[in-house]
Amino acid sequence: MAGDHTYAADALFDQLMPLSQLVIGVLVLVAVMVSVLRLARRGPSRMGGAMLLAAGAVVCVAVVSYLLQTY
Repeated sequence: MAGDHTYAADALFDQLMPLSQLVIGVLVLVAVMVSVLRLARRGPSRMGGAMLLAAGAVVCVAVVSYLLQTY
């Protein structure tokens, strides 16, 4: 009987996991859009440095997630 509860919990978690990833993705997208709008209002002089910083952060996150996924 205890095995049935475990399978049910795993199935529920597997269904909720993509939903949580979608919510996180939407929140990240909104945060990026707001930050880009604020940065655009400050002018082009700060835009170049901020884009380099953002690109570096994206590359770092991609590398770390790839390394964690392979191990």
